Amino acid sequence: MRFWILCLTTVASFAVLFLVTKLIGHKQMSQLDFFDYITGITIGSIAAEMATELEEPWKPLTAMLIYGGFTLLLSILTNKLPRSRKCLNGTPTILLDHGKLYRENLKKARLDLSEFMVMCRQQGYFDLSAIQTAVFEYNGKLSILPVTTERPATPGDMNLVPEQELLFTEIIMDGRILEENLQRMGLDLSWLEKQLKQQNIGNAKDVFLALCDRNQKLVLFKNETTQ
Repeated sequence: MRFWILCLTTVASFAVLFLVTKLIGHKQMSQLDFFDYITGITIGSIAAEMATELEEPWKPLTAMLIYGGFTLLLSILTNKLPRSRKCLNGTPTILLDHGKLYRENLKKARLDLSEFMVMCRQQGYFDLSAIQTAVFEYNGKLSILPVTTERPATPGDMNLVPEQELLFTEIIMDGRILEENLQRMGLDLSWLEKQLKQQNIGNAKDVFLALCDRNQKLVLFKNETTQ
């Protein structure tokens, strides 16, 4: 009997943890702010306790719901009152600007010179003179504005006006036609069959992946045998 109770509380803790995570939102670890990080590890710890709590599982369950609700409430508060974000998340800190490296701001960000250099190199900047401004964001990432002469050239620099690229939608995946996506693009099976024939493909099952954009540009990848 205790075994089945253990199974039930484990499944329940997983379900509640999933629902709380959905409420909090999708973020990568590097995007978590200080409060989200604390909440995440706390809720995870409570969920683990709930999975093994056989006597009174409602206690950790209640704690999880309170933590999740409080996090959601703070998220709504920061959206309604932008100034409150400074208290919860902090503010960005300028570490380098116009050739000046700010020692006090590095201390404020709790970074030493070695860590700062590593973060610059990770973004491809081995020469600090190529950096106009470096800002340490509240989520722990370093944003870099390069010196104008060091940034990559753009079509606008060369007075070129390239055609705007559009998003591609999958219409065939692993030989299966995604008719819903096809209809959403305003296309039908007859159009697709015609396009496949032009590519000398007799059956959609011979296609591993097919993508199409709003201009009806079709990109095909056939099923290929391993070399």
